Amino acid sequence: MMDKPSLTRRTLHYYWLVTRRHLGLFTGLVVSTIGFVALLQYGNPYLMSLVVDRVSEGLTVAPDQVFSAFGPLVLALVLVNLVGQACSKLQDYTLWKLEIAVNYDLATMAFDALANQSMSFHSNRFGGTLVSQTTKFLSGYNQLVEVVMFPFLPVICSVVCTVAFLAPVVPLYVVILLVLLAGYGTISYVMYKRILHLNEAAAGAQNALSGELSDAVTNILAVKTYGREDYERGLFDAANREVVAKDSKRMWSSMARGIITAAVTVVIMSVVSVFIAGGNAWFGITPGVLIMMFTYTNTVANQFNFINTGLQRINRAFGDASGLTAVLDEPRLVADSPGARPLVVTEGAIDFSDIGFCYQDGGAKTCVFDDFNLHIPGGQRVGLVGMSGAGKTTLTKLLLRLADIQEGRITVDGQSIADVTQQSLRRQIAYVPQEALLFHRTIAENIGYGKPDATMDEIREAARLANALEFIERLPQGFDTVTGERGIKLSGGQRQRIAIARAMLANAPILVLDEATSALDSESEALVQEALGRLMRGRTSIVVAHRLSTVASLDRIVVLSDGRVVEDGPHAQLVERNGDYAKLWSMQTGAYLE
Repeated sequence: MMDKPSLTRRTLHYYWLVTRRHLGLFTGLVVSTIGFVALLQYGNPYLMSLVVDRVSEGLTVAPDQVFSAFGPLVLALVLVNLVGQACSKLQDYTLWKLEIAVNYDLATMAFDALANQSMSFHSNRFGGTLVSQTTKFLSGYNQLVEVVMFPFLPVICSVVCTVAFLAPVVPLYVVILLVLLAGYGTISYVMYKRILHLNEAAAGAQNALSGELSDAVTNILAVKTYGREDYERGLFDAANREVVAKDSKRMWSSMARGIITAAVTVVIMSVVSVFIAGGNAWFGITPGVLIMMFTYTNTVANQFNFINTGLQRINRAFGDASGLTAVLDEPRLVADSPGARPLVVTEGAIDFSDIGFCYQDGGAKTCVFDDFNLHIPGGQRVGLVGMSGAGKTTLTKLLLRLADIQEGRITVDGQSIADVTQQSLRRQIAYVPQEALLFHRTIAENIGYGKPDATMDEIREAARLANALEFIERLPQGFDTVTGERGIKLSGGQRQRIAIARAMLANAPILVLDEATSALDSESEALVQEALGRLMRGRTSIVVAHRLSTVASLDRIVVLSDGRVVEDGPHAQLVERNGDYAKLWSMQTGAYLE
């Protein structure tokens, strides 16, 4: 686990990566902020102090001489305000523009990181938590930029301007003021460091709450059918109370810091009051300079007062961003090799050679394959069967490079899949899992996902071949029907036929079916089986199945047990051998029933 200072540095690293792409906007924001503060908050009081001093000199100015006496100062005031307001509006524009541009880049960075991570990564995380972390990562940047541009940059500008204007006329006062301000800044920073971890803990609690909510909502059918609403509410309430506890601890720490820094502010204003009261008598300070001293000191004190809130927001920003920063730093378990080239499939021959593969889950290591070998000629239809845990689904995941082998080599037409790009590999393999993977989009969009440039005629033909056209046309919106999240508005058989239509449209030379009919009723299974028969024609096909009727008609059946091939051959030959396959076949066909 990365320590908190390193996590903060990494967050700043990612934020700077995207900020430097828009350096013109960032520079414009800095310059306009400095101009706004220097001109309106310091230029105005300085010019007014000159007017007051001129008036306090006691010289009588005739009414017709006012503009000749004060005209240059009035003109300077008008120009200062005009340019200052222009800087203010430029500040608004550059800030908005920068945040819009950078948020786009950060969102893209987050999406790319999540989309290109391995399935092992996603299997160990809540989808809702990742979404929450991404949202907070973006808002953390906005908070950080706004804090830098409003409390902190103006504070630096205020100190510089105060010293520049007052040091020549009241040097002793400036020295005392700087000592007090240094003490204020030191106290604020020390307390900021102490409560940084509280903000990260609060953000972590909020992410956990989002994860609990996401888990319950995603599995709402299970919650309702088992009457476990109260149980899930208890889990959510526990996570919610943890958020309250962490936020409360953060609040009290911030309040304590605020009280201490407020006391320092009182001391600063007390010192300026003494100087203003006795400044003329003790040091001969003019009324204009006294006004300038009070105005500048009050401005600086107020700006420093905002540091407390600013540090609190920085704490929150880094705490919110920490979750996704850790994700961005996470190494990709499956990555393209340097110089990876596109896969070119001619025959579709697949070879698993001397494969060694173990799962790593936390500290536990589970080995599935050790020196595993299997050759599948191009165009052959192969069934993978065996008891649960034999390695059937794992083998298909390794072929798709959803996980990487530790030993051996997997090739397609002699090309190692480790040396080709992952996207080109998966575009050559049509994958139909047990649970159809549908988006919350229209049926047409879901089918067309396998071929983005498909015409409506092509989509309809794929639906027809998948035995899906009839039920789609009966729907009120037809192909424009939105399927709902994960296709929840459709039956299991309907979802599966749409997934098959997608695979047909993709027209990939290699086909992987992972328990594609196991959860279907007899009528749906018959329709899906017929559609799968069309889909497998002329393609290298790997069919994972528990129902042996699904694979009985295939060219070849491979029986796996504990990560090894124990039998291999056509259905009839395996039944005659009276081995593991024959026993499984007898159990499923009722030969063992008395």
